[in-house]
Formats: sequence, C-alpha cells, structure tokens
Amino acid sequence: MSALTSPTAAATRGKYPPGPDSARRVKFAGQLGSMSRDPLGFFTHCARTYGDITGLRYLNFRVCFINHPELIEDVLVNHARKFHKSRILRASKFLFGEGLLTSEDSFWLRQRRLAQPAFHRARIAAYAETMVAFTERALEGWHGGETRDIHAEMMRITLQIVGKTLFDADVTRDAKEVGESLELLLELAADFRATLLIPIWVPTPTNIRKARAVKKLEAIIYRVIAERRKSGRDAGDLLSMLLAVQDEDGSRMTDKQLRDESITLFLAGHETTANALSWTWWLLAQHPEVEQKLHAELAAVVGGRAPTLDDVGKLKYTELVLTESLRLYPPAWGMARITTEELELGGYRLAKGTGVSFSQWVMHRDARWFDRPEEFVPERWADGLARRLPRFAYFPFGGGPRQCIGNAFALMEATLVLATIAQRYRFRLVEGHPVVPLPSITLRPRHGIPAVLEAR
Repeated sequence: MSALTSPTAAATRGKYPPGPDSARRVKFAGQLGSMSRDPLGFFTHCARTYGDITGLRYLNFRVCFINHPELIEDVLVNHARKFHKSRILRASKFLFGEGLLTSEDSFWLRQRRLAQPAFHRARIAAYAETMVAFTERALEGWHGGETRDIHAEMMRITLQIVGKTLFDADVTRDAKEVGESLELLLELAADFRATLLIPIWVPTPTNIRKARAVKKLEAIIYRVIAERRKSGRDAGDLLSMLLAVQDEDGSRMTDKQLRDESITLFLAGHETTANALSWTWWLLAQHPEVEQKLHAELAAVVGGRAPTLDDVGKLKYTELVLTESLRLYPPAWGMARITTEELELGGYRLAKGTGVSFSQWVMHRDARWFDRPEEFVPERWADGLARRLPRFAYFPFGGGPRQCIGNAFALMEATLVLATIAQRYRFRLVEGHPVVPLPSITLRPRHGIPAVLEAR
C-alpha cells in the first residue's frame, strides 16, 4: 500500500491542510466556480497538486478533499458515526425527502432495516426474468441501421424494470414524463453553486422548474401508492413490504415516508444502472477487441437464447467488462460527509461542521493502484486484482454501513441487459458527436451517446 502523503498529527495539530486557498488566497467564487464548472478536473488537480488531503474554503465553510483508501475508510467505516451527509445532499431533500439517501441516525437505520428484505438474494433472483423480458420488449422496436441515443434507451429500459421489480407497476405510460423530469432535475443538480447558495424556497426560475419536475414525479409515486392501498394486494415487491411493515410501537409508514423511500429507490434504481450501461456501450464501441471477446463469451454461454439468472455467474468476461467500466465511469462519481464532532483525519484536527469529500472518479484513476489508469482494460481484473487492492481503492457502490442497498440488484440487471442486447446489436458511434461526462448527482453523458444500430 502506498503510504499517506499527509504530514503526521504531531506536526500539524491545529493547522489546516494545504490547498488552493492557502497557496494563493483564491476567493470563494473562484474555488466554488472551478468546482461547479469542472468538478472532475478540479478534484483531480487537488489530488495531484496537494496530495492525499487538500484544504478548501468556501466563505466560512471548510472542506477537506481526501484521496487515499485509508482516509476514505476512516470516514465511511472506522468513524462513520461521526459524520453526516453533505450540505449538497441536505439541499436535495426537496427531491429525496427523508429517504435512505438523505436521512440520518436512528431514522435512517429504521428505514434501512425495513427496506433490506426487498434486496435479499432470493428476492433479487426473482427479478431476473423481468429484467430480460423488459429488455427484449424494448428491442422489438429497434432496427438495424437506425440511429438511437444509447443513454436515452438505457434510461427507458431501466425505468421500466425498476417500476416493475420494485413497485410491481408497469410505468410505460409514465416513461416520457418521468424521463423528462429526471433529465431536468439531474441537469440542474450539476450546478453546485446554485444548490449550495440558493435555498429551494427562493422562487428563482431554476427552483420553480425544480418544483414543477418534483410535483410530476410525486404525482406518479403517490398514484402507485394509492392504487396499492386500495387494492390491498401483496405483490411481493418493496412497496408491498413498506406498506405492511409495522414499527415496534405498531405504527406504519405514512404516505410521505413511502413517497420518500419510493422516489429515492425509483430514481437511484434506474439512473445509476442506465449510466453504467451507457458508458459500457460507449467503451465497447471504441474497443472492438474487447467487444469481440464479450460476444465470444455470450455465444459460448448463452448461445443466442434469452439469458437467465443461471448465466450471470458464468459470464466471467462480461463481469470484467462491467467492473472496468465502473472503474472508469462510476455512476456515483463522488461522495461527501460533514463532521458531527471534532476529530483527527490524516494528521489534521477537523472542527465540528467541517466538510469531507472524496471521489471515485479520482481514486479509480490513481496510478498508485492501477497500471495505465486511463485505459479501458477489463483483463486487469482477471488475476484477482480486486482482492489485492486496498479496500477503498475501488468502491463504485460506496462502502461502510451506508453502502448502496441495491448494488447486487444493479450488477445483475446490468449483466442481463448487456447480455440481452449484445446478442442482437452492436453500437457504432456517430462521428463528431461530443461525449462528455456530466457530474451531477450521478455521472451521466451531457449530450447523450448517439449511435447507429448494427444488427448481429
């Protein structure tokens, strides 16, 4: 393991880590503007210039950007109880409410415990057939030679899958409205300055657009909840469980609590997988030798039929492809916490209320842990690299108590969707179209990924 580059605690007690502010007194607008315009480049610069811990200052708010597995493990595991979610996620409660992504402490623990059964291995296995069926249904409208936006198509497929598997609802009729609302909200969320500085209740044009988009999403979620309450049926999905579950005092979840958990899982359950698949297709289209190996494995294991749950564990090279894609383009590209009490991190004393941020994008491309870090090389994982890496050198789903609850669901879905489509089509990228990462709440392609379908 590479040693920490931060100074020792004895040498730095009472000081603040070096960073752009200490180097040249960068003003608030300059730092925050740089982060908002190009957060991937900004944090990469911080790590390469200042080492494993960088001090940043926004007005009176201090933030440390950390870039070492040991430091990230301290935050997510060793001292997890001394941190809460970041200011940006707090500002996103207008969308997520008190769902799993944003809630804290005992309330979060209760909600996590109630939601966990829906993601047990046996229940996830039952979703496999649905994932393949919805993908095949989408392909019925595809034709070789036509141009489609890969990202839009993956969003459409995963939206329908999450609607059916988590809420037993066919959301085909809502797909256009949900997709448009999501597109708007995630695009607006990429402006960190507006999110941090302008409260949601201020009636700016941006906030008004946010509120309208959320109302559209809420209308769909509340409709599904009302239909389920009226029918009283147990569909064996997450919503059925949340409706039926009782707390220790006998109370049940209110519609508002159901809304918060449902919208969190509804959005996260399809947005992240859609992004992972989109970037995977984009990488495959640029690496025909990898694409050829993937097709060879699918021919040997699946043989042209619809893939099944039993095939997932046999698709070893497909797993390598997805693992490498998640390394280079992790849907959760960065994370942040805020200290709830004074503590020591990387040799520095951090006061209560100090922000701590870190980035999968930066860590996954660190040459200390990965040879040729900028290159797409699925084979790098074939000899047990994952077991040799430090725990948080590769963490596309986060880690610690608040690790993504749906990681197994997402990986199975990505494998089955990839296997279903790759047997039928190749994607040939449209020349000259800029494919640029947009680091919003998730990492999505800013202008989509138009490609020509080539039937196999």
